[in-house]
Amino acid sequence: MKTAIVTDSTAYIPKELREQFTIHMIPLNVIFGTEVYHEEVDLTANAFYEEIKTKDLPTTSQPPIGKFVELFEELAADYDAVISIHLSSGISGTYQGAVTAGTMVDGIKVYPFDSEISCMVQGFYALEAAEMAGRGESPERIISRLEELKQSADAYFMVDDLSNLQRGGRLSSAQAIIGSLLQVKPLLHFDEKVIVPFEKIRTRKKALKRIVDLLGEAVSDGAEYRAVIIHANREAEAEEWRKELAGLYPHVEFMIGYFGAVIGTHLGEGAMGMGWMKK
Repeated sequence: MKTAIVTDSTAYIPKELREQFTIHMIPLNVIFGTEVYHEEVDLTANAFYEEIKTKDLPTTSQPPIGKFVELFEELAADYDAVISIHLSSGISGTYQGAVTAGTMVDGIKVYPFDSEISCMVQGFYALEAAEMAGRGESPERIISRLEELKQSADAYFMVDDLSNLQRGGRLSSAQAIIGSLLQVKPLLHFDEKVIVPFEKIRTRKKALKRIVDLLGEAVSDGAEYRAVIIHANREAEAEEWRKELAGLYPHVEFMIGYFGAVIGTHLGEGAMGMGWMKK
C-alpha cells in the first residue's frame, strides 16, 4: 500500500523539507481587506510581517472543503491512502474539513489526524509519518505511532500583546484585559486542543527562562528528543537561544521554526515559543 502525507500550512515545514519527504501541503487563507492570500504559497512569513507594518491585521480562514477534495482526488491517481495531519481542531476547522472531504472522494482512503497543536510540532508528526510511509508502513501503523508521539509532544509560547488572541476569539476578553493591565508576559500552551494561559510572568526574560525549565523537566528522562524554537520575526534571538540550548541539552536535536502569517496574526510579532517531542 502506498500512503501519501498531507499537512496544512500552519505546520510551517520549510519547503525543502516538504519536497525531500514528499509532504503535500494545503494552505490556510490570510485575508487583508478584499485580498486573499494562500499562506506559505503566495504569502511568506517575512512578507506577512512587512505587510502588517503598514496595514491592519488580517483575518484568517481554513481551506475550503473543495480544496481538500481536489487534492485527495489528485493523490488517488498514485496513492492508496492519505494521512492528513492538521492543526488543533480546537482553534480551527481545518481538521474537520479533511474529515468531511475524506468522505467525498473515491479510490483513496483518508486518515485525518488532529495534531492538537500547531507550528513545527505539528510538522514533526508529518515528518515522522513521511519517514514511515517511505518505508512502506501501513497507514494504521503510522496513525498508531502518531498517537504514541502525542504522549511526549508539548509546546509553550509567550506573546508581547494579548489583544490579537482576544480579537481572534482564542482568549477571553477578561483574560486579555487582566494580562494587559498587569503588563505580564503570559505563557500559553495547548490544553484539550485549545490555547489557554499556563502561567503569568512579569518579564520576557523570565518567561523564556521558564520555557527552558519546562523543557528541562520534559527531557530529564534521558531519551532523545527533537525540539523547535519558534519565533515571530525574531530570527536572531531564536538563533542565540538555539546555540545556548544546544550546549545545555546535547541529547535534544534543536531546530528553528517560525510563526507564519496565520498563527502570527493571532500571536503578534515578537512572540516566542518552543515545542518538543520524543524521537
